[in-house]
Amino acid sequence: MPSVCLYFQVHQPYRLRRYSFFDAGGTKSFFDNELNREVMRRVADRCYLPANAALRRAIKAGKGNFKVAFSISGTAIEQMRQWAPDALASFKELVKTGCVDLLGETYYHSLASLYDHDEFRAQVQAHQDLMHEEFRCRPRVFRNTELIYSDAIGQMVADMGFRAVLAEGVDSVVGWRSVNQIYRVFGRDAALFLKNYPLSDDIAFRFHSSGLEECPMTPSLYAQRLRETAQSDDMVCLFMDYETFGEHHGASTGIVGFLEDLPAEVLRHRGWQFLTPSEALGEHRVGSEISFPTETSWADVARDLSAWRGNSMQQSALKKIYAYQPHTEEQRSTWRKLQTSDHFYYMSTKGAGDGDVHSYFSPFESPYDAFISYMNVLRSLNWLIDGISG
Repeated sequence: MPSVCLYFQVHQPYRLRRYSFFDAGGTKSFFDNELNREVMRRVADRCYLPANAALRRAIKAGKGNFKVAFSISGTAIEQMRQWAPDALASFKELVKTGCVDLLGETYYHSLASLYDHDEFRAQVQAHQDLMHEEFRCRPRVFRNTELIYSDAIGQMVADMGFRAVLAEGVDSVVGWRSVNQIYRVFGRDAALFLKNYPLSDDIAFRFHSSGLEECPMTPSLYAQRLRETAQSDDMVCLFMDYETFGEHHGASTGIVGFLEDLPAEVLRHRGWQFLTPSEALGEHRVGSEISFPTETSWADVARDLSAWRGNSMQQSALKKIYAYQPHTEEQRSTWRKLQTSDHFYYMSTKGAGDGDVHSYFSPFESPYDAFISYMNVLRSLNWLIDGISG
């Protein structure tokens, strides 16, 4: 019986101020909380609240047959607590339906899995504690920042007790095999769910594209594509940013209505069902091992790590932040917020389509401005440490 796993990432970073050399060492706040509040409130109103309401209606109409999964970063939860408590309450109401699976991740949406394994484990545990505090659950399925994955990361996550992990269905890795199967982490007894990126991207990037047969995409057409793609397979994994619904694609495109109507369109075809990753582990057989010898991600055309460390600015900033040693809890909090992957994403100098996406998300006028502000913040932090040490 073909199953659909629908998963959404919810994340908001703490964006930096435009921080100059002359600000370093002063009392000016590192983070642009006016902008952070504005973005969180806007996204809550355009996406989180209407999309959550649409999902609640779909869950009610599905009478327990429609399921969905989320991972919500710690920085998003913190900002919802401060600036959009109604959005946080709406996520809690969704979880109370019993049809929502919450996944683990790094609290600060960081790249620690690549640079500092102790810090990675600490952030994952902090996120587990947060999920228990807010939602009374401790996730057993893991989704790393930006779907960054390799054999080493999968093994580390499995050794931490997670039963499954999510990854991008990268063509160069999957090869001749079907992406619509549940695989096993190489060298470990844990499941690996692979994103079907063509079907996911039809919604996330091409929903309102004139290149499709229908513009915008309709639930019936999309359900037809699902059936044609995976009729004889086990699991179709559709992973995307939640902000797709109402923020990246505005309400005027009809995308929130699409989200609400799609489950019923899928379920009306005999044999199809929705499962969360946790449920799928008990419903479907975990197949053979699949090896990811190098790191992959869901970002950009290359689906590698070049979105965050593809140029010398990004590499220099990453080297500096992971060499930093905080002395106080306040410094540790700032250090961890500065690990958030978005800061390095803003420094990308890619062109063409990838560059357009990077620019869309960045609050800076250029990647060079992002780099300068970031390094000036680090300089200021180091001056604070020197002052304490002195």
